[in-house]
Amino acid sequence: MVINEDTLFKYGAEIKNFAKNNVIFDEGGSVKNYYQIQKGIVKICNIFDDGKEFVHGFPFAGHCFGESYLYTEKPYGITASTISPSGIIVLPDAGFLQMVEENPEILLAVNRYTAERLHFRYLISSFLAITDPMIRIQKLLDYLKQYFDQKEPYSFQVPFTRNNLAGLTGLRIETIIRVIKKMQAMQLLKIENGKIYY
Repeated sequence: MVINEDTLFKYGAEIKNFAKNNVIFDEGGSVKNYYQIQKGIVKICNIFDDGKEFVHGFPFAGHCFGESYLYTEKPYGITASTISPSGIIVLPDAGFLQMVEENPEILLAVNRYTAERLHFRYLISSFLAITDPMIRIQKLLDYLKQYFDQKEPYSFQVPFTRNNLAGLTGLRIETIIRVIKKMQAMQLLKIENGKIYY
């Protein structure tokens, strides 16, 4: 977790529960809170007029999102919505600013987390230059496996659905399904009960 939950509650945070597919904040909305996920998964994306999405990530329990906007007066440049029932710890911006002023080490932790996420976004953006879908998927799975400190073959259960993988790699869901089956045949991953192990 990015910030200890007890510390967040001390400065006025509350838990808000969201059903699946609820919008937490919209692109263009004003910034009012620090958000940290207690349970569930959130999708961070841009939604275009034709309904297409550009997915930036799927933060889950322990992760925060939208925090970089607390340091600027710009509106959100992203939309955050739940993809599963979620409990989100919400701390108003005034409480957040007081917390980091009184506990500067927290600001360092948040900055480290934000830097990790920027690294992930740079990696995802680089996929746009790769035409081979298998290489895109392998690069993503390699990064995730390393992030979760898994080294053994098939030791890492991919925490995303095939649809989530399509959003992250910019590939169609049909392509993801075809390539995952090919990778299974090549023994690069295995599938058990619909779950992908890499």
